Amino acid sequence: MTDEQLQELVEQLSNEYFNRPFVHKAYFNSRLKTTGGRYLLGSHHIELNKRLYDHFGIKELKGIILHELCHYHLHILGMGYKHRDADFRNLLKKVGAPRFCSTIEEPNKPLKKKAVHMYSCVNCGQIYKRKKKMDVKRYSCSICQGKIKFLRSEI
Repeated sequence: MTDEQLQELVEQLSNEYFNRPFVHKAYFNSRLKTTGGRYLLGSHHIELNKRLYDHFGIKELKGIILHELCHYHLHILGMGYKHRDADFRNLLKKVGAPRFCSTIEEPNKPLKKKAVHMYSCVNCGQIYKRKKKMDVKRYSCSICQGKIKFLRSEI
């Protein structure tokens, strides 16, 4: 699907579901990774995730378009257009738009494991676990005020 075909689809859905014209631009944005689409408040344009259309098809794309059109029309009318607003939630139910889009699961993408850095006091042996590395010269033990030494990092 091209941006021109997308523009026609958005205009058609706007007239069909909202009885109001969509007079701004709708286009695919290849940089969107974790969101289905977004409505830009300043320019009133709608950007959509091309990867979701390629993966799930036209049905999912129509749901995302309806969701973004809810933001668009409510904002134009000066009503509550944010996700938490009652106006927005009611309009989503009325047009049958999803609140969230489907996610693309990537089985080859490994989960990031966070390192845990272990430190101990030289005098009393108190163990400290930290997510971030720390400069042992700048800190002392909270129990005996002794020097702290680095033990190891666990992943």
